[in-house]
Amino acid sequence: MADDEEKKRKQAEIERKRAEVRARMEEASKAKKAKKGFMTPERKKKLRLLLRKKAAEELKKEQERKAAERRRIIEERCGKPKLIDEANEEQIRSFCKTYHDRICKLEDQKFDLEYLVKKKDMEISELNSQVNDLRGKFVKPTLKKVSKYENKFAKLQKKAAEFNFRNQLKVVKKKEFTLEEEDKEPKKSEKAEWQTKK
Repeated sequence: MADDEEKKRKQAEIERKRAEVRARMEEASKAKKAKKGFMTPERKKKLRLLLRKKAAEELKKEQERKAAERRRIIEERCGKPKLIDEANEEQIRSFCKTYHDRICKLEDQKFDLEYLVKKKDMEISELNSQVNDLRGKFVKPTLKKVSKYENKFAKLQKKAAEFNFRNQLKVVKKKEFTLEEEDKEPKKSEKAEWQTKK
C-alpha cells in the first residue's frame, strides 16, 4: 500500500507540474496575442492585397479617363473626317484649302508658344540667379577630372623645353670651300706684314 500511495503522490505531483506548465504556456500565448494587437500578419497581408486591387482599379480608371480626354481633344482639333470618296473636284479643293489654312494657323500658334516658353525659361533662370545672389549661394561649376600625372608630365616637358640648350644655340651654316676662298688665303712663301716689318 505504501508503494501505491507513493506512486499516487508522485503521479499527483507530475499532474500538478503539468498543469502549471500548461497555465504558463497559455499565459505566454495570450501575451503574444496581446502584443500582436489588432493587425496580425494575416490581416496585414489581406489589407495589402485589397490596397493593391484598389490601386489597380484607380489606375485603370485614370488611364480610361485620359484616353477619353485625348480622343475628345483630337476630335475637337481635327474635326470629323471628310468624305472624299464621294466628293467632286471642287469639294476636294475646298477641303485642301481649309486644311492648309488650319495647318498655317497651327504653325503660327506653335511658333508663338515656343517663343513664350523660351522667354519664360530665360526669366526663370534670371530669377534663380538673382535668388542665389541674394542668398549668397552660388552654383558650383562641374569640374572636369584631370589626371595629376599628365599635368606633372606637361609641366616637366615645358621646363625641359626652356632648358633645351640646342634650341638656344645659334644656327651657323658651314661654308663650303670654293676656289675664290683658296686664292684669298696667303701662300706659304709670302710672309705676312708683321713678319716683314723690322
